[in-house]
Parts: sequence; C-alpha cells; structure tokens
Amino acid sequence: MANLDIFREFYKGKRVLITGHTGFKGSWLAIWLHELGAEVIGIGLEPYSQRDNFVLSGIGEKIVDVRADIRDGEKMKQIFQQYRPELVFHLAAQPIVRLSYEIPVETYETNVMGTIRIMEAIRNTPDVKVGVMVTTDKCYENKEQIWGYRENEPMGGYDPYSSSKGAAEIAIASWRRSFFNPETYGEHGKSIASVRAGNVIGGGDWALDRIVPDCIRALEAGEPIEIRNPQAVRPWQHVLEPLSGYLLLGMQMWKKPASYCEGWNFGPRAESVATVWEIAGQIVADYGRGEVKDVSGTAALHEAKLLMLDISKAKYYLDWEPRLEVREAVSLTTDWYKRYRKEPVYGICTEQIEKYMSSR
Repeated sequence: MANLDIFREFYKGKRVLITGHTGFKGSWLAIWLHELGAEVIGIGLEPYSQRDNFVLSGIGEKIVDVRADIRDGEKMKQIFQQYRPELVFHLAAQPIVRLSYEIPVETYETNVMGTIRIMEAIRNTPDVKVGVMVTTDKCYENKEQIWGYRENEPMGGYDPYSSSKGAAEIAIASWRRSFFNPETYGEHGKSIASVRAGNVIGGGDWALDRIVPDCIRALEAGEPIEIRNPQAVRPWQHVLEPLSGYLLLGMQMWKKPASYCEGWNFGPRAESVATVWEIAGQIVADYGRGEVKDVSGTAALHEAKLLMLDISKAKYYLDWEPRLEVREAVSLTTDWYKRYRKEPVYGICTEQIEKYMSSR
C-alpha cells in the first residue's frame, strides 16, 4: 500500500474544490485535505442536521464554505471561475435509495444533471487539471452475483438512485470521450475519472435509512434497533478507506493525466462483507448496551441483497488496498458516536485520520 504521507507533500498548497462538502463523506474529505495543507473550497447545501460531522467539526470555518445547488449550472461556472480550483472532487448527490422512490425526479436532476453541470464547470475553467467524480457501487447492473463487479461491466440500477448513478457514469464516460479525451490531452489539459465505493460507514452520519445512524438513534433513545432487511449483505468500509483511494488517484491523475482517467473501484476486501444484522450486533457490542430486533416484512421496497466490488485494478495500478477489517471499521465508527457529545469533534476526526494513516 502506498505511503499515505506522500499526500501531504502533494496536496499542500493545491486549490481543491469539493462538491457536497457539507455531507458525510465530503466533510471527512474536507478535514483531511485541510490537514494536508490544501486550500479547500466547498460547494454544498445546508447540512442535514446540527449533529452532522460538518457542523460539529467546525470545518466550514477553516475552508471556503459556499452554499449552492450543483443543478445551477451558471452558478457553478461562476464559483469555479472565482476560486480557480486545480483539482475537483465531486461528491454532491442525493445518496439514499429509499428516498429516491419518494423523489425520483429530484434524484435524477441532482445525480445526473448535477454531475453534468460540474463537468461543464470543469470544462470552462482552465485551472482545473483533475476531476474525480464520485458515484457508487450501485451504478452496476446488479445480477446478485457472488463475485465482485469489475470497472468494465455494464451500468444499470433497479431503483431511481442506483439507475441515476449508472446514468451519471454513462455521462461521465461520454464527456471524457467527447471533451476530455486522453488522446487529445495536450489540447484540453484535463483528466477525468469516476470512482465507486461500497457501503461507507463512519462518524457524523445522521442520514435516514442508513444502518449506522439508525442504530445510534435507537441506542441514544434507549430503544431496540429495528432491522428491516437483516440478511442483506453489504461490503462495509470505513469512510477513510475510499477517501484514501480518491486522494491517491487524484495525485496520480495529476502526475500521469492520460493514464488514470477512467473508472475505479475502491471497495473493501471480501472478508469485510457482512449482513446488516451482524453489523448492528457489533455496534451494540462496541457501544456497550442495546438490542437488535428483526422487523423484516414482505412489503419492503426493493434493495439489492448482494453487491460487491472487484478492487484488483486499484491494487495493481495504484498500489491501493483496504487497511481496516470490518470489525475495525465498525469499532472506529462507534468510537466517534460514543465521544462526540463530550469531546471536540475536529480532534476526534484528525485523531482517527492519523490512526488510519499509521495503520498497516
């Protein structure tokens, strides 16, 4: 695995723009980049709650914090022209499967057209050299197969969220071929890649219909953790795992722009695949109290039961691989929720980043 200390040497002083910086993954990326010495610009909507990692960490006060909707193409171009980022990490999205059944049109507008608006802003900003576009493991046409999906497999998606991310991937590939083609890099000077991660967990996520926030809300209320889909199998990974992959890829794209501008999987090892029931059980054990209750029924909305990523490409070409086993990922996550009420959250995050960077 590449030495993560090289990030500090590369990102220090770089102008880096993050869309979705007020969200769960975005806030962690903003903290990490700020610690690396980057000049961070964030574009995002209001945070989901006052307990979000973004709010409690105070990262918004340490970076350029802009409120804007990525669907507003002219506004995106204005912000890009004002701050002239050199690297862009596009994380902004409507990320919830079940919510996508309630607001399918908004999900598509945000995840597809929002992504296109960002690519157009990149295209119209000469300073941007690298664009890392974040989608999801659910962008693949899921056949519930037992082996992991590779980057060259068909895009698809059953529900509006998953299919919108598959559509976003197709758009990214189209823009890369049409406007950011590596064969004509000398003309446009930009490298664009898409990245896909598994089910990401970590401190400061309070979104609805996600297993960790659901567990913590129940534990804090002294209620049983109700699991609607206990046998659903997911590839669990701590938020710092894919973020380390994004940072590593962004650095390599800068150095060899025509070699890395394609799709990449940053998932966990096969051993980190576990059922929702198992994850909830470990959270209870790490938290020190609580109980888990099976409330599965036949009327549940469709959600994929099995979806894994093949990470061979990232391991071979980027020397990237996961550092944490699933038990370590859950323990690190639960630790944040046990401490956030009593300790400075920014300090908890930087401590966990340092711990992750020094792990094997």
